[in-house]
Amino acid sequence: MSDFVLDASAALAWCFADEADAASEALLERLAGGDTAEVPAIWALEIANVLAAAERRHKLTAADVAEAVALYEPLAIHVDEDTSRRSLNEILGLARRTQLSSYDAAYLELAMRLGLPLATRDADLRAAARRAGVALIAC
Repeated sequence: MSDFVLDASAALAWCFADEADAASEALLERLAGGDTAEVPAIWALEIANVLAAAERRHKLTAADVAEAVALYEPLAIHVDEDTSRRSLNEILGLARRTQLSSYDAAYLELAMRLGLPLATRDADLRAAARRAGVALIAC
């Protein structure tokens, strides 16, 4: 069983010096120390998109991106296989009810379904999680 749901915003903080802080480092240490994170099927695409965009904008170098990818590879991150199947029903409905993007609703739906706390830096997602009674992890 996983320990928490990991949002892309929380995981991306490790890649940018201006976003990393004690809370984000503590979350990374949890994963490096043996905790397991659950992510929806869109997680890796979100990570790849932000890294590619940051490289295009010269916020990260190709070497920085390679370092980020290497950082994620050994972590215990489990990809949920039900995200796609739930996209047009549960996740769409949750996005409507919460006014979240379908991407953010996927994280919230996963946390709700599995009864896990959510690690996210996204303010709207944090607010929706609080309203839904989902515990949050500082990150």
